[in-house]
Amino acid sequence: MLQLPARLPSRIKPTRGFSHLFHLGLLFLLPILAYVLVRIDFVGLAILLIFLSKWRMFAVRPRYWQANLVANGVDIIVAISFVLFMASTSVMWWQLLWMLLYGVWLVWLKPKSDVLSVSAQAMLGQLMGLLVLYLKFGDSGLPILVVGTWLITYISARHFLTSFEEAHTALLSHTWAYFSASLAFILGHWLLYYGTVPQIIVILTTVGYSLAALYYLEASEKLNRGLQRQLLLIMFAILLVILVLSDWSGATV
Repeated sequence: MLQLPARLPSRIKPTRGFSHLFHLGLLFLLPILAYVLVRIDFVGLAILLIFLSKWRMFAVRPRYWQANLVANGVDIIVAISFVLFMASTSVMWWQLLWMLLYGVWLVWLKPKSDVLSVSAQAMLGQLMGLLVLYLKFGDSGLPILVVGTWLITYISARHFLTSFEEAHTALLSHTWAYFSASLAFILGHWLLYYGTVPQIIVILTTVGYSLAALYYLEASEKLNRGLQRQLLLIMFAILLVILVLSDWSGATV
């Protein structure tokens, strides 16, 4: 069982006044610096800067490091994804857009701790992480795709479950990660693409988001049998379309 360290005092993150604006400015400085480094072709240094910005993860006893890495995993995945998306194009306006979205993540979505926001963080982390893995490293060996899929989906699932009083967080996270890695092992033998989007991401996004919606509705006591049937029907309909219309000969769609 991962043991999380005590929360830092709230005064470290000011919530109002000039200090709050100054804090937001410092946060937005990271995307700007990442953009500059990408523009001068120092992508590796931009990624290193992300890890340096997380130095507080290691400013505790070593026994807390693993827990801190897992707790900050979604933020690290999203940050690296934004940097790699910036680096994937030479068009300045696209790079500026990715920089702006990275800033919005840091100053708006990431600091939120309500259930819906944490769920959105987890879903975005899984989607962006998988997109980077299969678009940038889709030609890598099968073990890399399987391990990468497992790691991204495990961290995202665990992040999603942190906002619920779930007694089996580790078990559910490992179950989802195992299913995702198994699917990556099977579909990794012939990667199909819909335009530029890999088929496996469509499947994992459909299934993952549907299960997350069912879990959230059940936890908030808003799930009834009719709504459950509708969500499951939509999920299976999408999966059926994918399975029937895919070219299983291995050609790109």
